[in-house]
Amino acid sequence: MNAWGFTTTKHRLVLAAAAIALTFTSPGLALAQAVPKTIRIVVAYPAGGGSDVVARALADKLSVQLGSTVIVENKAGASGAIALDAVAKSAPDGATLGFSAISPLVLSPHLGKLPFDPRKDIVPVASVIVSPVLLLATPASKSRDFRGLLDDAKARPGAIRWATSGPASLGHIILEQLRAATQVDITHVPYKGGGQQINDALGGQFEVLSVNASPLISAHVAAGKLRPLAVGAPTRLESLPQVPTLAELGIPAANLSSRFGIFAPAGTPPAIVDRYNAEINRALQSPDLRAKLIAADNVPLIGSPAEFGKEIASEYEANGRIVKAASIKAD
Repeated sequence: MNAWGFTTTKHRLVLAAAAIALTFTSPGLALAQAVPKTIRIVVAYPAGGGSDVVARALADKLSVQLGSTVIVENKAGASGAIALDAVAKSAPDGATLGFSAISPLVLSPHLGKLPFDPRKDIVPVASVIVSPVLLLATPASKSRDFRGLLDDAKARPGAIRWATSGPASLGHIILEQLRAATQVDITHVPYKGGGQQINDALGGQFEVLSVNASPLISAHVAAGKLRPLAVGAPTRLESLPQVPTLAELGIPAANLSSRFGIFAPAGTPPAIVDRYNAEINRALQSPDLRAKLIAADNVPLIGSPAEFGKEIASEYEANGRIVKAASIKAD
């Protein structure tokens, strides 16, 4: 058994069903477990960014619900690995949690060695949000929708340029999944981060970009400077109900998004994990926090630790296949 909660494929659904039953049919059991009076949440991103804002809003809710002091500590760098390494090396007593995208657990291990074992040293506590990935046409593109983009790419092999935030980024993985599913020849244009990528998109330096949804991107879309063609998300966005998901467009393997969650050191007592899971789910269902998350185009997620672990395991395996098939290397 690894720290994600799985042994063999045969047992996964049984374990998930058992955990779901425990969490949702016996909430009193989870809520009865005491937790530390001071809790540290290590956030894998800089202070002030969108992910940090989500983590701090959640921390405020948990502080009230648990009656504990919840401290947020930012440890950015190495695509989230620095923060999760700090969590992995902390005492498994419930006093330290981590907030991060799942990419350090499902993508980074396929690209190089990490200072911790993501399959043994970290346990999933709760999903928090999905940050959708938008596929956007720039002023350099004549495509009005996703099918038009594919038609253009087939008619002009290699001419369509797709910008991402860098090699081995989620946008790059989406592009490779799209290439594999459609056999289109699209040129990858990797950037180092998102700032210059957005400026160049507005200037029409390439035809398409993939980027996480944000208020800034929404403003450019509303102004007509960027045209949404598709979205990687579990469902269509409330702010862009006319834009289909990549799954709806027939490419489910490319329908990826940035999933963020709360993690704990391996060995944390299951009762503490269940208590935190129940309280996080409760916080995410509060009208004020939910409205704040949705306003930023995030999708709040509710579920059990086992469901979260199953999603991580599935994406780990899928990323391993596409990284190998496309010979993706970290920058």
